[in-house]
Amino acid sequence: MSHTAHIPSHRKPRRSASKMALRAGVTGGVLSTLAVAGAAGPAIAAEPATQTIEMPTLTTDLSSQVAQSADATQQAAANYQVQAERDAAFDKAATQAKKDQVAAEKKAEAQRKAEAKAKAEAEAKRQAEAKAEASRSSERTTLQATASSSSDEAPAPASGSVAAVIAFAKAQIGDAYVSGGTGPNSWDCSGLMQAAFKQAGVDLPRVSQDQSATGTQVGLDNLQPGDILYWGGSGSAYHTAVYVGGGKFVGAQNPSTGVVEQPLSYDPPTGAVRVL
Repeated sequence: MSHTAHIPSHRKPRRSASKMALRAGVTGGVLSTLAVAGAAGPAIAAEPATQTIEMPTLTTDLSSQVAQSADATQQAAANYQVQAERDAAFDKAATQAKKDQVAAEKKAEAQRKAEAKAKAEAEAKRQAEAKAEASRSSERTTLQATASSSSDEAPAPASGSVAAVIAFAKAQIGDAYVSGGTGPNSWDCSGLMQAAFKQAGVDLPRVSQDQSATGTQVGLDNLQPGDILYWGGSGSAYHTAVYVGGGKFVGAQNPSTGVVEQPLSYDPPTGAVRVL
Protein backbone atom coordinates (compact mmCIF):
# COMPACT_ATOMS: atom_id res chain seq x y z
CA MET A 1 0.00 0.00 0.00
CA SER A 2 1.11 3.52 -0.69
CA HIS A 3 2.16 5.55 2.23
CA THR A 4 -0.57 8.07 1.27
CA ALA A 5 -3.35 5.58 0.82
CA HIS A 6 -4.75 6.26 4.22
CA ILE A 7 -5.32 9.88 3.29
CA PRO A 8 -8.83 10.23 1.75
CA SER A 9 -7.88 12.87 -0.79
CA HIS A 10 -5.12 10.70 -2.25
CA ARG A 11 -7.29 7.53 -2.67
CA LYS A 12 -8.15 6.62 -6.23
CA PRO A 13 -11.79 5.81 -6.87
CA ARG A 14 -12.50 2.13 -7.30
CA ARG A 15 -13.72 0.99 -10.67
CA SER A 16 -16.83 -1.04 -10.77
CA ALA A 17 -16.59 -4.66 -11.70
CA SER A 18 -18.87 -4.20 -14.71
CA LYS A 19 -16.76 -1.40 -16.16
CA MET A 20 -13.61 -3.37 -15.58
CA ALA A 21 -15.09 -6.39 -17.30
CA LEU A 22 -16.24 -4.28 -20.21
CA ARG A 23 -12.75 -2.69 -20.60
CA ALA A 24 -11.12 -6.07 -20.37
CA GLY A 25 -13.44 -7.39 -23.03
CA VAL A 26 -12.80 -4.43 -25.28
CA THR A 27 -9.04 -4.64 -24.72
CA GLY A 28 -9.06 -8.35 -25.47
CA GLY A 29 -11.06 -7.76 -28.59
CA VAL A 30 -8.70 -5.05 -29.81
CA LEU A 31 -5.66 -7.19 -29.15
CA SER A 32 -7.25 -10.06 -31.00
CA THR A 33 -8.01 -7.84 -33.95
CA LEU A 34 -4.43 -6.55 -34.04
CA ALA A 35 -3.09 -10.04 -33.94
CA VAL A 36 -5.28 -11.08 -36.85
CA ALA A 37 -4.33 -7.98 -38.78
CA GLY A 38 -0.63 -8.62 -38.24
CA ALA A 39 -1.00 -12.15 -39.50
CA ALA A 40 -2.79 -11.01 -42.60
CA GLY A 41 0.37 -9.42 -44.00
CA PRO A 42 1.35 -6.16 -45.59
CA ALA A 43 -1.53 -6.22 -48.08
CA ILE A 44 -4.01 -5.18 -45.46
CA ALA A 45 -1.68 -3.47 -42.99
CA ALA A 46 -2.73 -0.04 -44.12
CA GLU A 47 -6.49 -0.75 -43.43
CA PRO A 48 -7.70 -0.15 -39.94
CA ALA A 49 -8.92 -3.31 -38.24
CA THR A 50 -12.26 -3.04 -36.46
CA GLN A 51 -14.61 -5.52 -34.77
CA THR A 52 -18.32 -4.90 -33.93
CA ILE A 53 -19.75 -6.57 -30.90
CA GLU A 54 -23.47 -7.20 -31.44
CA MET A 55 -25.55 -7.24 -28.27
CA PRO A 56 -28.92 -9.02 -28.28
CA THR A 57 -31.83 -6.56 -28.50
CA LEU A 58 -35.67 -6.90 -28.42
CA THR A 59 -36.48 -6.26 -32.05
CA THR A 60 -39.88 -5.53 -33.69
CA ASP A 61 -39.92 -9.02 -35.29
CA LEU A 62 -39.53 -10.68 -31.90
CA SER A 63 -42.36 -8.59 -30.46
CA SER A 64 -44.54 -9.55 -33.41
CA GLN A 65 -43.73 -13.24 -32.91
CA VAL A 66 -44.61 -13.02 -29.23
CA ALA A 67 -47.92 -11.31 -30.08
CA GLN A 68 -48.67 -13.91 -32.76
CA SER A 69 -47.94 -16.71 -30.29
CA ALA A 70 -50.34 -15.15 -27.79
CA ASP A 71 -53.00 -14.80 -30.50
CA ALA A 72 -52.49 -18.39 -31.55
CA THR A 73 -52.88 -19.56 -27.94
CA GLN A 74 -56.05 -17.52 -27.55
CA GLN A 75 -57.43 -18.82 -30.86
CA ALA A 76 -56.66 -22.41 -29.83
CA ALA A 77 -58.51 -21.87 -26.56
CA ALA A 78 -61.47 -20.40 -28.48
CA ASN A 79 -61.44 -23.37 -30.84
CA TYR A 80 -61.48 -25.79 -27.91
CA GLN A 81 -64.43 -23.91 -26.43
CA VAL A 82 -66.32 -24.01 -29.73
CA GLN A 83 -65.60 -27.73 -30.11
CA ALA A 84 -66.77 -28.37 -26.56
CA GLU A 85 -70.01 -26.50 -27.25
CA ARG A 86 -70.50 -28.45 -30.49
CA ASP A 87 -69.96 -31.75 -28.68
CA ALA A 88 -72.46 -30.77 -25.98
CA ALA A 89 -75.01 -29.74 -28.61
CA PHE A 90 -74.47 -33.00 -30.49
CA ASP A 91 -74.96 -35.06 -27.31
CA LYS A 92 -78.12 -33.12 -26.49
CA ALA A 93 -79.48 -33.59 -30.01
CA ALA A 94 -78.67 -37.31 -29.94
CA THR A 95 -80.45 -37.72 -26.58
CA GLN A 96 -83.52 -35.83 -27.84
CA ALA A 97 -83.54 -37.84 -31.06
CA LYS A 98 -83.52 -41.06 -29.05
CA LYS A 99 -86.42 -39.83 -26.91
CA ASP A 100 -88.34 -38.81 -30.03
CA GLN A 101 -87.73 -42.22 -31.58
CA VAL A 102 -89.01 -44.01 -28.48
CA ALA A 103 -92.09 -41.78 -28.40
CA ALA A 104 -92.73 -42.38 -32.11
CA GLU A 105 -92.41 -46.14 -31.66
CA LYS A 106 -94.87 -46.08 -28.75
CA LYS A 107 -97.32 -43.99 -30.79
CA ALA A 108 -96.99 -46.33 -33.76
CA GLU A 109 -97.59 -49.35 -31.52
CA ALA A 110 -100.69 -47.72 -30.01
CA GLN A 111 -101.93 -46.94 -33.52
CA ARG A 112 -101.38 -50.54 -34.61
CA LYS A 113 -103.30 -51.82 -31.58
CA ALA A 114 -106.14 -49.38 -32.21
CA GLU A 115 -106.34 -50.41 -35.87
CA ALA A 116 -106.26 -54.09 -34.94
CA LYS A 117 -109.04 -53.55 -32.39
CA ALA A 118 -111.14 -51.60 -34.87
CA LYS A 119 -110.59 -54.30 -37.49
CA ALA A 120 -111.61 -57.03 -35.02
CA GLU A 121 -114.73 -55.08 -34.02
CA ALA A 122 -115.64 -54.51 -37.67
CA GLU A 123 -115.18 -58.21 -38.41
CA ALA A 124 -117.30 -59.19 -35.41
CA LYS A 125 -120.00 -56.74 -36.55
CA ARG A 126 -119.85 -58.12 -40.08
CA GLN A 127 -120.21 -61.67 -38.84
CA ALA A 128 -123.13 -60.70 -36.60
CA GLU A 129 -124.85 -58.96 -39.52
CA ALA A 130 -124.19 -61.95 -41.77
CA LYS A 131 -125.65 -64.27 -39.13
CA ALA A 132 -128.70 -62.06 -38.70
CA GLU A 133 -129.17 -61.83 -42.46
CA ALA A 134 -128.88 -65.61 -42.75
CA SER A 135 -131.53 -65.96 -40.04
CA ARG A 136 -133.83 -63.50 -41.81
CA SER A 137 -133.26 -65.29 -45.09
CA SER A 138 -134.15 -68.57 -43.49
CA GLU A 139 -137.31 -67.06 -42.05
CA ARG A 140 -138.24 -65.61 -45.46
CA THR A 141 -137.71 -68.98 -47.09
CA THR A 142 -139.89 -70.71 -44.50
CA LEU A 143 -142.53 -68.02 -44.81
CA GLN A 144 -142.54 -68.19 -48.60
CA ALA A 145 -142.84 -71.96 -48.44
CA THR A 146 -145.72 -71.66 -46.00
CA ALA A 147 -147.41 -69.03 -48.15
CA SER A 148 -146.96 -71.15 -51.27
CA SER A 149 -148.39 -74.20 -49.55
CA SER A 150 -151.28 -72.21 -48.20
CA SER A 151 -152.05 -70.63 -51.55
CA ASP A 152 -152.44 -74.09 -53.10
CA GLU A 153 -155.19 -74.86 -50.64
CA ALA A 154 -158.47 -73.06 -50.29
CA PRO A 155 -158.38 -70.98 -47.11
CA ALA A 156 -160.56 -72.22 -44.32
CA PRO A 157 -163.61 -70.00 -44.02
CA ALA A 158 -163.33 -67.61 -41.12
CA SER A 159 -166.14 -67.56 -38.66
CA GLY A 160 -167.44 -65.28 -35.99
CA SER A 161 -165.35 -62.29 -34.98
CA VAL A 162 -162.41 -63.27 -37.22
CA ALA A 163 -164.69 -63.30 -40.27
CA ALA A 164 -165.97 -59.84 -39.36
CA VAL A 165 -162.44 -58.46 -39.14
CA ILE A 166 -161.37 -59.94 -42.47
CA ALA A 167 -164.57 -58.91 -44.23
CA PHE A 168 -164.16 -55.29 -43.09
CA ALA A 169 -160.49 -55.18 -44.13
CA LYS A 170 -161.22 -56.61 -47.61
CA ALA A 171 -164.06 -54.17 -48.07
CA GLN A 172 -161.55 -51.30 -47.89
CA ILE A 173 -159.32 -52.61 -50.68
CA GLY A 174 -158.73 -49.80 -53.17
CA ASP A 175 -159.08 -47.01 -50.59
CA ALA A 176 -156.30 -44.43 -50.42
CA TYR A 177 -153.42 -44.47 -48.02
CA VAL A 178 -153.13 -41.27 -45.99
CA SER A 179 -150.83 -40.89 -43.01
CA GLY A 180 -153.01 -40.54 -39.91
CA GLY A 181 -156.09 -41.67 -41.84
CA THR A 182 -158.84 -43.50 -39.91
CA GLY A 183 -161.51 -43.83 -42.65
CA PRO A 184 -163.98 -44.05 -44.00
CA ASN A 185 -162.28 -43.76 -47.43
CA SER A 186 -158.60 -43.25 -46.54
CA TRP A 187 -156.45 -45.06 -44.04
CA ASP A 188 -153.00 -45.57 -42.68
CA CYS A 189 -151.93 -49.07 -41.66
CA SER A 190 -152.73 -48.91 -37.94
CA GLY A 191 -155.94 -46.90 -38.52
CA LEU A 192 -157.28 -49.68 -40.77
CA MET A 193 -156.37 -52.34 -38.19
CA GLN A 194 -158.04 -50.43 -35.36
CA ALA A 195 -161.26 -50.05 -37.36
CA ALA A 196 -161.25 -53.69 -38.57
CA PHE A 197 -160.80 -55.21 -35.12
CA LYS A 198 -163.47 -52.91 -33.68
CA GLN A 199 -165.90 -55.01 -35.76
CA ALA A 200 -165.00 -57.93 -33.48
CA GLY A 201 -165.26 -55.87 -30.31
CA VAL A 202 -161.45 -55.58 -29.88
CA ASP A 203 -160.17 -52.10 -28.97
CA LEU A 204 -156.67 -51.97 -30.45
CA PRO A 205 -154.10 -49.22 -29.66
CA ARG A 206 -153.88 -46.49 -32.31
CA VAL A 207 -150.26 -46.86 -33.47
CA SER A 208 -148.26 -49.73 -35.00
CA GLN A 209 -145.68 -49.84 -32.19
CA ASP A 210 -148.34 -50.60 -29.59
CA GLN A 211 -150.34 -52.95 -31.84
CA SER A 212 -147.22 -55.14 -32.37
CA ALA A 213 -146.99 -55.67 -28.60
CA THR A 214 -150.69 -56.48 -28.04
CA GLY A 215 -151.93 -60.04 -27.56
CA THR A 216 -149.76 -63.14 -27.90
CA GLN A 217 -146.72 -63.47 -30.11
CA VAL A 218 -147.01 -66.28 -32.68
CA GLY A 219 -144.55 -67.76 -35.16
CA LEU A 220 -144.80 -66.93 -38.83
CA ASP A 221 -144.96 -70.65 -39.57
CA ASN A 222 -148.09 -70.96 -37.39
CA LEU A 223 -150.27 -68.15 -38.68
CA GLN A 224 -154.07 -68.17 -38.51
CA PRO A 225 -156.56 -65.86 -40.21
CA GLY A 226 -157.10 -62.76 -38.11
CA ASP A 227 -153.52 -62.59 -36.79
CA ILE A 228 -151.95 -59.11 -36.85
CA LEU A 229 -148.73 -59.01 -38.85
CA TYR A 230 -146.06 -56.40 -38.07
CA TRP A 231 -142.86 -55.13 -39.67
CA GLY A 232 -139.99 -54.04 -37.38
CA GLY A 233 -139.45 -55.05 -33.78
CA SER A 234 -142.11 -56.03 -31.28
CA GLY A 235 -143.06 -52.82 -29.52
CA SER A 236 -141.21 -50.75 -32.15
CA ALA A 237 -142.96 -51.82 -35.37
CA TYR A 238 -143.42 -49.32 -38.20
CA HIS A 239 -146.22 -51.17 -40.11
CA THR A 240 -149.11 -53.57 -39.43
CA ALA A 241 -151.62 -55.59 -41.51
CA VAL A 242 -154.03 -58.51 -41.01
CA TYR A 243 -153.45 -62.07 -42.16
CA VAL A 244 -156.50 -63.25 -44.12
CA GLY A 245 -155.40 -66.86 -44.82
CA GLY A 246 -154.19 -68.54 -47.97
CA GLY A 247 -150.72 -66.99 -47.52
CA LYS A 248 -152.07 -63.44 -47.99
CA PHE A 249 -152.60 -60.28 -45.98
CA VAL A 250 -154.62 -57.08 -46.32
CA GLY A 251 -153.24 -53.74 -45.28
CA ALA A 252 -152.87 -50.05 -46.09
CA GLN A 253 -149.41 -50.32 -47.57
CA ASN A 254 -148.28 -46.91 -48.84
CA PRO A 255 -149.48 -43.85 -50.82
CA SER A 256 -148.66 -45.61 -54.10
CA THR A 257 -150.73 -48.75 -53.55
CA GLY A 258 -153.31 -47.73 -50.97
CA VAL A 259 -155.18 -50.61 -49.30
CA VAL A 260 -154.25 -53.90 -51.05
CA GLU A 261 -154.28 -57.67 -50.66
CA GLN A 262 -150.85 -59.23 -51.24
CA PRO A 263 -149.07 -62.56 -50.70
CA LEU A 264 -146.70 -62.77 -47.75
CA SER A 265 -143.77 -63.07 -50.16
CA TYR A 266 -144.55 -59.57 -51.47
CA ASP A 267 -143.23 -58.06 -48.25
CA PRO A 268 -142.38 -60.73 -45.63
CA PRO A 269 -143.35 -59.49 -42.14
CA THR A 270 -141.11 -59.62 -39.08
CA GLY A 271 -143.57 -61.20 -36.66
CA ALA A 272 -147.21 -61.62 -35.67
CA VAL A 273 -149.53 -61.33 -32.67
CA ARG A 274 -152.89 -62.99 -32.01
CA VAL A 275 -155.71 -61.15 -30.28
CA LEU A 276 -158.67 -63.36 -31.33
